[in-house]
Amino acid sequence: MEQTPLYIRVHPNDNVAIVVNDGGLGEGAVFPDGLALRERVPQGHKVALADLAEGDEVIRYNVVIGYALKALPKGSWINEHVIRMPSPPGLEDLPIATIKAPDMPPLEGFTFEGYRNADGSVGSRNILAITTTVQCVADVVQHAVTRIKAELLPRYPNVDDVVSLGHTYGCGVAIDAPDAMVPIRTVRNISLNPNFGGEVMMVSLGCEKLQPERLMPPGTIPIAAAANVAEVADIGDVEADLNGDVVVLQDEAHVGFQSMIESIMRMADGHLRRLNNRRRETCPASDLVIGVQCGGSDAFSGLTANPAVGFATDLLVRAGATVMFSEVTEVRDGVDQLTARAANADVAAAIIREMRWYDDYLKRGGADRSANTTPGNKKGGLSNIVEKAMGSIIKSGNSAISGVLSPGEKVKQKGLIYAATPASDFICGTLQVAAGINLHVFTTGRGTPYSLAEVPVIKVATRSDLARRWHDLMDINAGTIATGAATIEDVGWELFRLMLDVASGRKQTCAEKLKLHNALTLFNPAPVT
Repeated sequence: MEQTPLYIRVHPNDNVAIVVNDGGLGEGAVFPDGLALRERVPQGHKVALADLAEGDEVIRYNVVIGYALKALPKGSWINEHVIRMPSPPGLEDLPIATIKAPDMPPLEGFTFEGYRNADGSVGSRNILAITTTVQCVADVVQHAVTRIKAELLPRYPNVDDVVSLGHTYGCGVAIDAPDAMVPIRTVRNISLNPNFGGEVMMVSLGCEKLQPERLMPPGTIPIAAAANVAEVADIGDVEADLNGDVVVLQDEAHVGFQSMIESIMRMADGHLRRLNNRRRETCPASDLVIGVQCGGSDAFSGLTANPAVGFATDLLVRAGATVMFSEVTEVRDGVDQLTARAANADVAAAIIREMRWYDDYLKRGGADRSANTTPGNKKGGLSNIVEKAMGSIIKSGNSAISGVLSPGEKVKQKGLIYAATPASDFICGTLQVAAGINLHVFTTGRGTPYSLAEVPVIKVATRSDLARRWHDLMDINAGTIATGAATIEDVGWELFRLMLDVASGRKQTCAEKLKLHNALTLFNPAPVT
């Protein structure tokens, strides 16, 4: 049956709207209000609702997303080729904590079954993670992980998985450069993620710049976890102290490759034994630490999936949980929205600090925010980063922003947190794992198999067509919002309840079932020597 031509206009002041229909609409298609298309317009792309003269503002989300490069009659296709992007907003004279968050009553009575850690954090999974101090050992550790999964893990049914925290850092870098703190604290804080139960073991080559004691200085590991080191401190070719367990591959006791693998497996066995004794217990929803992110975005991201995530974000904040949103270039054009929603002037100043730092970082690399949008974003109807940013910010809901994290820092407070990260899916996800998330929510319009081994990733499709085609990769279909089959609130509650089920281990995400995981990707703004 032929679909009635449909478009969505976000705000009454908008002079463009996006086409809803699967496959787009051809020239001459007429909408119920009489608007006729002057040319074919793909799904998710914009159509002019009024005649635009050269230089006129193009408005979506009640925000100027560009200026017409030529006359664009009503019914024209509006895309990146016919509009000029606005200049970036300045970082001076911004509204500071001017918006009072809506009065939302506490959300009580919601719980999940999680793993309580010695430091008070809660894991959604019970995973043995093996930290690497340098890229040189990555393949050796991965070989050991394969053996551990096959030979040891079956003995410990209460342990969910064994993962190698491999990365491309540790040597050949300017280890003492000021910005080297970013990758170092990222690796450190990933190792302390709540899903790893405080069990820290490391594999070092021996000669690298990032030595184990620099990665894990005294006092880094919680006392209860550090005390467990005594159980394996007598292994001959293993260095162990209160800063964690370390296998050093260059140790003279290692004769041949197999002895290295055996050392790693012996150490892993002790950690697996302790992890296997852990049991889930009922925890309040306030113990959730959720990271929200979008990738492979399209014009529907800001209309369906991201608003539903924003609704769920508000539910989580009302329940006392921690939610972090990120991606500097994908909020930069809405910085005034963020500073206005800051809980206080200090939070607003921290937001501005992170924006300015990233502006300078991009300038050093000879790039600017316009480099963010991908061919897929544009094919999905996003003309530029301004339009993309407006749809990205919506993931944060309406709560006050209570804190700000620099890249690689660990979260230490509740509420809505802005974690400043690059927009790269892989780097952002890695930094959110370091920040301490125990669950990740990822929205996509174009489609991506992105996932993480360290935390469960719930994927939300922006379009019903994507959810249908990628039925075994998407966990929730938010495309129903575009056609009116569901509301933002409906999908937001669906997501909230699914988060509790996934955090409890009652349900696995699609990516978990398929064991699809992206590699960790560190953000290293420091020089490489």
